[in-house]
Amino acid sequence: MDNIEELMKQVPELVAVYGLKILLALVIFFVGKYFSGVAKKITERLLTSRKVDKTVSSFVANMAWAVVFTFTIIATLGQVGIQTASLVAVLGAAGLAVGLALQGSLSNFAAGVLLVMFRPCRVGDYIEAGGVAGIVDEITIFATRLKSPDNKVITVPNSAIMNGSIVNYSMMDKRRLDLTIGVSYDADIRKTKQLLCDILEGNAKVLKDPAYTVGLVALGDSSVNFVVRPWVNAADYWPAHFELMEQIKLALDENGIGIPYPQMDVHIKEMPVKE
Repeated sequence: MDNIEELMKQVPELVAVYGLKILLALVIFFVGKYFSGVAKKITERLLTSRKVDKTVSSFVANMAWAVVFTFTIIATLGQVGIQTASLVAVLGAAGLAVGLALQGSLSNFAAGVLLVMFRPCRVGDYIEAGGVAGIVDEITIFATRLKSPDNKVITVPNSAIMNGSIVNYSMMDKRRLDLTIGVSYDADIRKTKQLLCDILEGNAKVLKDPAYTVGLVALGDSSVNFVVRPWVNAADYWPAHFELMEQIKLALDENGIGIPYPQMDVHIKEMPVKE
């Protein structure tokens, strides 16, 4: 009973001392968290105003947020009474073990640095990497966020992107369309080729330089196949594709040139039946 009474007498003092420390620790934490967000925004605005690439500015802004937030955690723990110097020493000693346990995260971080340094892709590029395809929305410390053409958000680890092939469809300002047009064996080859050339000449999206290519590429099982390879601006790739396919089909129909479907000739041979 005496111990309980003594403890109850110490409660106001403990509340006054440790309650104030905990309160200050919470204030430090929330203020530091707020300023980490402010540091991120200021860094991003500063780099953007200096016309730094959006990919680099986004990555550096995320790094600034991580640094300020880390110092906030250390200051919060120090205010509570935890010896931060010893904590840093313990963290340093445990760093090797943590590094081994987080090899994937560290490799993602290193891959993110390489993505920013060498820039095989930038924010706004349409790429195919890590088994997925989409428009690069943001490159963060550990992962890259893509938006698919049907508006899905895909998060890909940075290591998965850097350890594989990256196909960047937006890096070059010109792209080549590769169309294969099959016509009937009864069609006039010269007339068909001239018709395809006329369509390309009359399309505003087809570039004059580099020159387009139209040629007979194969005598297929059911059709004579032409390759049609015009060059277009990268932004006009799919609009030009749809437009040309429609124009070619309409022009072939108007000129009586058939587009055959796969077919097979079956010959039945009668065998004599023995009595």
